[in-house]
Amino acid sequence: MSVDSRTTVLDRLWSLFEGQSGSRRSLLLMSPLILFELLVFVVPFLLLVRISFSEQSQGLPYAEGTFTIASYVQVLQSELLQGIIVYSFKLGIIATLLTVVLAVFYAYATWRASGVRKSALLFSVVLPLLTTLVIKTYVWVPLLAPNGTANSLLLAVGLIQAPLQIVPNTLGVVIGQVYIVFPYAMLAIYSVLTTVEWGLVEAARDLGASRIRSFFAVVLPEIMPGITVATVISFAWSVGAYSAPALLGAGSDRPFALEVQEQMLVNFNWPIATALSTVMLVLMFVSILVIYTVLGRFGGDVTNAT
Repeated sequence: MSVDSRTTVLDRLWSLFEGQSGSRRSLLLMSPLILFELLVFVVPFLLLVRISFSEQSQGLPYAEGTFTIASYVQVLQSELLQGIIVYSFKLGIIATLLTVVLAVFYAYATWRASGVRKSALLFSVVLPLLTTLVIKTYVWVPLLAPNGTANSLLLAVGLIQAPLQIVPNTLGVVIGQVYIVFPYAMLAIYSVLTTVEWGLVEAARDLGASRIRSFFAVVLPEIMPGITVATVISFAWSVGAYSAPALLGAGSDRPFALEVQEQMLVNFNWPIATALSTVMLVLMFVSILVIYTVLGRFGGDVTNAT
């Protein structure tokens, strides 16, 4: 095909695209992404939901062609699975609170820094994102283990008399999970902070507000959209945590992601695994709506973010 014929074909395609209305043109531009989402996420999820309504089978992951709600009844009535759901949400709430608080102050410090210090603060946040999830989680094992670096230093300076059981333990899981989600939360908040005018803070201080008062009265309301996004990211990722509980947790530290893995790959009980996943997804969706509603009252509407 010659260059002229290619140009003619492209011109015809562009004329068809240009003749569409604004909304239809936007839909055409989004169609590849919509198709990708349907094929990669929506269709597989619907298949998993269908499996959750299948009967359990001996020797097979599930009985094809059957329909029952027994798996959902078992998930909602089993004390073990209820405990797993509660633990998952406890981990999500604790890790989210710690992450968002640390991210707010780190983002504020980065925003106020300049030059090399600002670059170093940003680089230290971006650097963990360049490392695989398993490696940057597992690195906490030699640091926090009873015979690890942290306990050795504390014993050497005499702050403790016996090693602390940080890993494997719930405390180690929280530390690891906060470390995993912190960069995303910090960058979400920092991106909104960069739009805040420092002159507003100076005006508040000129009117007699202290540093702390000016932060809570001026800066915090302005960055609530970023805090909302950071909260949702941290909460969703922490409730569904897998790497931190698997590598840093004890046997009792069992979130739903580990239970789903065992039910699918060890017990070959796919109806229970998919039913538990569906219940958790619904609960997380409701929780996220609550987060948006509550934080939105304090200026956390992400549609107002610039």
